[in-house]
Amino acid sequence: MKLVGSRLTIRHLRMVVAITEEGNLVGAARRLNMTQSAVTKALQEVEALTDTLLFNRTNRGAVPSLAGETLIGHARLVLTQLRHAEEHLADLRDGTGGRVAVGTLLSAAATLLPAAIVRLRKERSNIDIKIVEATNDVLMPRLRAGELDFIVGRLSEHRETHDVEQEILLDDHPCVVCRPDHPLMRLSQPRLEDLSGWDWILPPPDVSLRRQLDVAFRQARLVPPRHAVESVSLLTNRALLRQGDYLAVLPLQAGLAEAATGAVAIVPLSMPNVSRPIGITRRAESTLSPAAEAFANTLREVGEDLRVGAGGEAAPGEMVS
Repeated sequence: MKLVGSRLTIRHLRMVVAITEEGNLVGAARRLNMTQSAVTKALQEVEALTDTLLFNRTNRGAVPSLAGETLIGHARLVLTQLRHAEEHLADLRDGTGGRVAVGTLLSAAATLLPAAIVRLRKERSNIDIKIVEATNDVLMPRLRAGELDFIVGRLSEHRETHDVEQEILLDDHPCVVCRPDHPLMRLSQPRLEDLSGWDWILPPPDVSLRRQLDVAFRQARLVPPRHAVESVSLLTNRALLRQGDYLAVLPLQAGLAEAATGAVAIVPLSMPNVSRPIGITRRAESTLSPAAEAFANTLREVGEDLRVGAGGEAAPGEMVS
């Protein structure tokens, strides 16, 4: 590939990202308010500058080549940094605005994240916050592509995190929930073995919460439960729990929030030996915009409040790899 230096423009970068996200040149032209011929010409310019084919034209549209994927990844990061620069300048003008895109996992979505948003908006009334709730397999690629400023939730157990930094805010462990009048709630001291034989609603096997539950059962020399329903939809799971004798596993903060509404009851069973840290995951060596940094600081404050309130001894701010 040729050294393209400063010959690639922001217009070129926006164009290749638009083609990727739209899947074709027609959609990219519409998004960029350009003619299709202008997009075609711009793409030809970029491919000439890089001396490589960036997109394969197929009956499914424009599919990025390996070189195209590489350029697109860098383009997204450059465009994100430009957006941060714009936000930084806007923040210098008024200090109360900015935009933040945050990925969240269920472990943080119930208490930590909402409390941080409420607290932050008291200080920055004009801030624009975008929340994307999903599992790590969806959120991590979006973080690496610069679409998210950071992720807040259970920290990944995987070690392929060389390009991200993780910061611990507090610890969380799984809890088992069911409908309030479930037969299990009649037991004064239920044990793990009492949970066998019931129908379970569980997240997919590769989700940290599911693995924690499996570990708890194996530590008690029990066969981990199998799912009757595999779901990460809180609304669906709540409805199923209400209508049947299902059991489900939730992060403790989410379980407490659900129990407070009366929708579910927490089975009085402790699993502290399988706790996992909740924290912030961000791209390594990246600079957050002022608004995103303010949000991260607020998350640290709320995390400390929750940790102290629970009597925890986690080390907030500890960086892990």
